[in-house]
Amino acid sequence: MPDHALVPDDFVVPADLITPQFRLEPLGPQHNAADHAAWTSSIEHIRATSGFHDRGWPPADGMALEANLVDLQRHADDFAQRRGFTYTVIGTASGEVIGCVYIYPSRNDDHDTDVRSWVRADRAELDAPSQAAVTTWLSTNWPLGTLNYQPR
Repeated sequence: MPDHALVPDDFVVPADLITPQFRLEPLGPQHNAADHAAWTSSIEHIRATSGFHDRGWPPADGMALEANLVDLQRHADDFAQRRGFTYTVIGTASGEVIGCVYIYPSRNDDHDTDVRSWVRADRAELDAPSQAAVTTWLSTNWPLGTLNYQPR
């Protein structure tokens, strides 16, 4: 993980993205139980999603709620230090956690920023629309350079 900010100091990081079907808000420890329930219900689906094939996440056998909390705290720390930005995806109508979006520096020289996202298996129909909305949001409102966000 780089120890420098992904965005300039004067950039105001958006607190949310709101669409008719879902909204994004910064992922943090307060989402632990709902986040854990969301991804553990959809491990195979997430691992089959573009961008997750060879990452080893989520773990095939899951992880304890306490370990998930440590992971969420790491993402919140990255967000606070502007090194990477992880948002939880919440269904507008239900208020339930239905996915996650990760925005981090690229792991290769082909792009500036890597973006990955997943939605729960029971909300799979939102995968392509959420990717399209997030791509537009990042491309028009963020200073991230070229994005690596694998199509759905």
